[in-house]
Amino acid sequence: MRLTAARRRDHDRPPLVHKWRRAADRQLTPVQRSLLITWISFGVTFGSVRVITHGIRGGWLPWGNISAGGEHLHHYNIGIVTLAGLGLIAVRGDERAVGHPAVATAYGCGTALICDEFALLLDLQDVYWAKQGRLSVDVSFGVLSVLGAYLTAKPFWHEVARITRHHLVTATRGAAPA
Repeated sequence: MRLTAARRRDHDRPPLVHKWRRAADRQLTPVQRSLLITWISFGVTFGSVRVITHGIRGGWLPWGNISAGGEHLHHYNIGIVTLAGLGLIAVRGDERAVGHPAVATAYGCGTALICDEFALLLDLQDVYWAKQGRLSVDVSFGVLSVLGAYLTAKPFWHEVARITRHHLVTATRGAAPA
């Protein structure tokens, strides 16, 4: 089968994802890349979990809740296990794993699973569908907002921290003990 010139050009071009990766390599430090991946995976997981839980409750998804021994497992349990596993990676100090995108993805996902059930953890009552369950949504949007604000203005926040640190150091040096 012969390819036309346009198809050959398209076939020889790197996929869009590869172009995005090259742009990220040029524009982002490893820390920024990890934070961005964490932010994205948090948002995607939070949104997906909300859709799935509504689908299970509304009966329009073909599966049900996860149970073990007849006991309902909340998704915060999965989040806790995920973060505990990541803690083990951090404690081991595995250099190859610490900055790996999969670690940032798992961290964002695990954190979202926990934040989505924050109200349940706070009161130790299953209030997911009750009015008090709204707290979980508010906490999750708060996490997304704070991390997003940090990522969009990172140089500004670092400059503010540097100025504040300098201000506090000079203020304490200037204040003579009484």
